[in-house]
Amino acid sequence: MRAEIEKVVRLVQRKDAKSLEQALALLQNTVFSFSMKVCGQRQDAEDTMQEVLLKSVTNLQKFDNPRALLVWLYKVAKNRCLMNRRKSKFAPKEALSLDELMPDRREMQTLSGNSAATPETSLMRRESATRLREAIQKLPPEYRLILVLHDMEELSDSEISEITGLRAGTIRVRLHRARLFVRKELARHATGHARRAPEKKAGAAVPPMQPRQRHCKEIFADLSNYLDDELDDSLCEELEKHMDGCKPCIAFLASLEKSIEQCRHEPDQLPDANAAAKLRRDLLARYHDVMAAAARAGTTS
Repeated sequence: MRAEIEKVVRLVQRKDAKSLEQALALLQNTVFSFSMKVCGQRQDAEDTMQEVLLKSVTNLQKFDNPRALLVWLYKVAKNRCLMNRRKSKFAPKEALSLDELMPDRREMQTLSGNSAATPETSLMRRESATRLREAIQKLPPEYRLILVLHDMEELSDSEISEITGLRAGTIRVRLHRARLFVRKELARHATGHARRAPEKKAGAAVPPMQPRQRHCKEIFADLSNYLDDELDDSLCEELEKHMDGCKPCIAFLASLEKSIEQCRHEPDQLPDANAAAKLRRDLLARYHDVMAAAARAGTTS
C-alpha cells in the first residue's frame, strides 16, 4: 500500500483545514501520477484528478481504513481514466499473444552468447525512461492497468482484484504478459544502441532450436510467478534446476527482472503546482459550504 494513503487518513482524522488541504495535496499527486501512467495524456490525467477529488472531498471523513480508501480511490480513478482515455498512437489493435512475446530463435542465440545484456545497460537513463513510458502506452488498456497497479503503484493481487473485479488467476496472466511485452520493447530498442553483430547474409538459415531451448520457452511462462514468489515449491525447484547453467534463461530472467525494477522505480509525474493549488482552494470552499449546509440542516430539524 502506498504510504501516502495511510498519511491521508491520519490527516483527515485531525479535522482541521490545514490537515485537509495537505491530505488533498497527497491525493492529487497520487491520482495524477496513476492517471498519467494509465492514460498517457496530461489532459486526461488532469481531468481524472479533478473528478476524483470532487468525489472524494466530501467522503474522506467516512474512511478510517487506509485500505478501503485505497481501493475506492483507484477504482474511481481507473473508471474515469479508461472511460475517457484518448486513443494513443501507440496502442495495438489485438490482445497480447504469449507466443509472440517469447524470444525467437535469433534472440535465443543472442541470449546464449551475451548473458549480461539488459535493456538498462544499453540505454541512457533519460532515454530509457522515455522508452519505458512508450512501451507501457503500447500495452492494451486491460494489460496496462494491471502492470501499473502491481509494478508501479505496488498494490497486492487482492487489492487489484477488488479494484478491477478480476480473479487472481486472470491478474497473474495479464501481469506476466504485460511484463513480457515491456521487456521485449525495451530489449528491441536496446539492441539498436548496442554493438551490432555482423549482418547475416540474405537467406542464411537460423540455427535450429535445441531441445534445451525449447524447454526454455516453457520455463519463461512461469518467470513472473517465480519473481513474485507465487510459484509452488516443486515448480520453483524445477525452474531453478533448469536455469542452473542455462545462459539464455539466466539472461532472460535478468532482462525481465531489470524491466520490472525500472517500472517500480519510475518517478511519479506531478500536476502543475499552481493549477493544483487552485483546485484545492475550490474544493475546500465547496467542502466548507457542504459542511455549513449540513450544520444548518441539523439545527433546524
